[in-house]
Amino acid sequence: MTNQSQNLEVWMRGPIAGLSPMLQPVAHALLQVREEVNTLMIDFPEEYLWERPAGVASVAFHLQHLSGVLDRLFTYANDKMLDEDQLELLQLENVSPQYDLTVKKLLTRFNNQVNKALTQLKNTNEKTLLEPRGIGRKRIPTNVIGLYFHAAEHSTRHFGALMVTVKILKEQ
Repeated sequence: MTNQSQNLEVWMRGPIAGLSPMLQPVAHALLQVREEVNTLMIDFPEEYLWERPAGVASVAFHLQHLSGVLDRLFTYANDKMLDEDQLELLQLENVSPQYDLTVKKLLTRFNNQVNKALTQLKNTNEKTLLEPRGIGRKRIPTNVIGLYFHAAEHSTRHFGALMVTVKILKEQ
């Protein structure tokens, strides 16, 4: 990758090898969020991880939620239900503070989850994108592409909230 292409947003760098054209936007969004999250969190003070300025969600919550949402939505896209570990992690997203969590641990989990999502996207047959899927125990109706799209847009939404929270905390 040239220096010029490194300055471009992910979607402007071209297609991702081995990935259906229909799923390129999802992968581009997830890769963009990953780059921006990792850049944003450079030198973030650990002592602010659980702070909630003006009552907004903490940095730790957003980092946990970014990973968790990808995991859960991609599980549903595979037409599976959440397992015990996933349900426990979902509950832990709202537990504050968790002293065993660090910025490094949270970023590693998020980066690994993006990698896992990209692998799943590469292994997704375009013909399955409109297959019906259900969300949660109630099996709220959607389809594969709906789950993938929501995973991408939800990730970008939480990155925006994370960015504002980090900037506020760093200015203190």
